Amino acid sequence: MVILKSPNEIEKIRQSNVIVAEILEILRKKVVPGADTLTLDKISEKLALARNAKPAFKGYRGYPYSLCASVNQQVVHGFPSRRPLKEGDILSMDFGIFYNGYYGDSAITVPVGKVSEVARGLIETTKKALFLGIEQAVPGKRLSDISHAIQSHVEAAGFSVVRQFVGHGIGKALHEDPQIPNYGKPGMGIRLKPGMVIAIEPMVNVGGYEVKTLEDGWTTVTKDGSLSAHFEHTVAITEDGPVVLSTTDGSA
Repeated sequence: MVILKSPNEIEKIRQSNVIVAEILEILRKKVVPGADTLTLDKISEKLALARNAKPAFKGYRGYPYSLCASVNQQVVHGFPSRRPLKEGDILSMDFGIFYNGYYGDSAITVPVGKVSEVARGLIETTKKALFLGIEQAVPGKRLSDISHAIQSHVEAAGFSVVRQFVGHGIGKALHEDPQIPNYGKPGMGIRLKPGMVIAIEPMVNVGGYEVKTLEDGWTTVTKDGSLSAHFEHTVAITEDGPVVLSTTDGSA
């Protein structure tokens, strides 16, 4: 069941997402060759607690960390580690918090130093696909219009969209209805309405879309070992169109 939010609830979700955006921006600046993701994880948790927020992922279905840190061929749910990041790596950071009764959730992919043209193109394409999906989040559109916009842009650039994972509704629960695939034909699924709050999150691979989960039960990697990128914003659907909630200054 899709839960429509009141303007007051949307404001509370925005407040949670601003905290997420602030923390991701701090982490982004610390992504340099030689840094390690376990340190970034500890920083993210400390920053959340300092803002009276609870890290959303730690303990969620048994996930043991506050930050999902996925390097290179890792798609999502990567465990932070002491392995130093190297020049040319890319790092996807997915972070969420629970604050004042509501969740915030966002993700970014960051280059580590100077990266290859392919890696940079992957990052730019994934981010652009996210915003093209967001553009479709308007009242009267269908859910799959978001999905189709993402898939079309990604495949036109020669990359592939991960199909095993989806975006989701968000509010008092971290994952609510509806599920939002990043691929599909347009004009399908539920009709979008004002008051819906959704997390749109394309995951894009340089190679094929197939993925596999490692023995830790969480870390998911590309089957062919190709690079993967991930971006996510929490978005409110309003009468005036989509409003991105997961930014520090209210602008996308």
